[in-house]
Amino acid sequence: MRKELPVNKKIILFDGVCNLCNTSVDFIIKRDTKDVFRFASLQSDLGMQLLAERGIDTQKIDSIVYIDPGNTYEIKSDAALAIAAELKGWPKVISYFKFLPSGFRNMIYDIVAKNRYRWFGKKNTCRLPTEQETAKFL
Repeated sequence: MRKELPVNKKIILFDGVCNLCNTSVDFIIKRDTKDVFRFASLQSDLGMQLLAERGIDTQKIDSIVYIDPGNTYEIKSDAALAIAAELKGWPKVISYFKFLPSGFRNMIYDIVAKNRYRWFGKKNTCRLPTEQETAKFL
């Protein structure tokens, strides 16, 4: 049975063992001043269920997924841009790159995603939230 999803919250699924992904989650949490996001690792039971419900092939997508429950989901560069659009300050500027063709954006995204463990490292286990972050993780 699936855990009840929070109302009016957007979900970010991330690679829980990826150092770049975990740093990105920390970055987002610090700038999520409107408390928009909730997080779950792709490797978690909930993460795998949310992916399966949306027909997302984990062989092709393994780094970040943005889900607006009941509305839409985004993958790859579209996910990153949708997340940036919800943040305050200079990170919101990143969302303006939506004008670039998605094929070009995803090519760059795929290069980083393919090399993220080599460039940024990998943990042996998924990230655990701090006591202050617990409410933000599903």
